[in-house]
Amino acid sequence: MAKQTTVQRVEEIIKPYADELGLEIWDVTFKKEGADWYLRVFIDKEGGVNIDDCVDLTHAVSKPLDEADPIKQNYMLEISSPGVERELTREEHFLKYIGSPVMLRTIRPVDGVRDFNGTLTAYENKTITLRLKDGKEATFDKRDTSSVRLDDFDINDFI
Repeated sequence: MAKQTTVQRVEEIIKPYADELGLEIWDVTFKKEGADWYLRVFIDKEGGVNIDDCVDLTHAVSKPLDEADPIKQNYMLEISSPGVERELTREEHFLKYIGSPVMLRTIRPVDGVRDFNGTLTAYENKTITLRLKDGKEATFDKRDTSSVRLDDFDINDFI
């Protein structure tokens, strides 16, 4: 069996608590910023997340995380919504937002360009297909992207 990453272990610990509260784990990140480490848990739910959802999950998972001790160094726990310009990181994110406008940034320029705006038309085998604003289709290997975010959103899609 493959060894779990810190993020996978944290998600495994907190998922039952999120489920109990009617929340979806959108993403989990563990990053060092300056001298500090941050464990960020992004949550979502139908109708959107509010501050009470974040507080409730924080209270629910703090003790189980301390007891399981999946992270040896000190860290700050942050629980929040992924926001309306949310980053698409997982297959289920891409599949959910097919037909939505996105902004894709590549790691290296493609024909001198790194930022591409268009409609997400497909996601298969880690290949992202966009219909660009000029009507042309472009495909990108997910490994060659630094980020893919929802763009030009309609706030009514999230209410």
